[in-house]
Amino acid sequence: MFGLYRRFRRGRLVERPLPDAWLGYLGEHVPFFADLDGELRGRFLDYLKIFVWEKHWIAAGGMEITDEVKVVIAAAAVRLALHLDMTIYDRLTEIVVYPSHYKHPDDDEGIIFGEAQDWGTVVLSWEAVVQGLANPRDGHDTATHEFAHVLDRNDGSFDGTPELRAFGDYRPWAEVMSRHFLALRDRERDERRVLRDYGATNEAEFFAVATESFFEKPRQMKERTPDLYEEMMRFYGFDPADGREVAAPRKKRRRKKHRTR
Repeated sequence: MFGLYRRFRRGRLVERPLPDAWLGYLGEHVPFFADLDGELRGRFLDYLKIFVWEKHWIAAGGMEITDEVKVVIAAAAVRLALHLDMTIYDRLTEIVVYPSHYKHPDDDEGIIFGEAQDWGTVVLSWEAVVQGLANPRDGHDTATHEFAHVLDRNDGSFDGTPELRAFGDYRPWAEVMSRHFLALRDRERDERRVLRDYGATNEAEFFAVATESFFEKPRQMKERTPDLYEEMMRFYGFDPADGREVAAPRKKRRRKKHRTR
């Protein structure tokens, strides 16, 4: 019953007109938006409305939550969902935004740029979000990283394996991801030319870092780690190196805390 209500509510959100200012925010801060056209552009904007108007936005550390902040952060989230489905964010309820990096009280782990939490919350530094999107080719994007953790958490844990499209996808996924995670941990050249060293922290961080590189350095990943690229492409339903959709948006088949520095 709740699922039916959610679909009805989202349908009503999509029917609302897109505010004129949103296209300006996308043009200023979201370079990949210019590459979308036709049906994909329309789907992106529909998903953007849902994310902006459905999630709860919370200011922290003196931050002011404006439509610009919501739209830019939502754009990073929607890019991951564009060839999946917005149900991947069903358990995400709130976005907390700081103006810049932050620290937790009584925490010695240093400054934090973003984190995804067990209970449906993503925390982000607005400065890190803007900087991450501004350079779309460096493989370092805080918002993309944290929303990848949200996808990972959907199957119950932060373990580097999100809910895949088909049961048969899990074995090749595990084999390929494990091999490249260990190669990055061993500081092998091809992996380090594609992936940030932070991905060697654990399997969950590896998936998040691989997601950053998949969208921002697709040609390098496809050339140097083609089997890793193939697994990411199969999951996300998109070939960013060629700019083509490879799978229709999936339908929902059926839930720790991570920080990025």
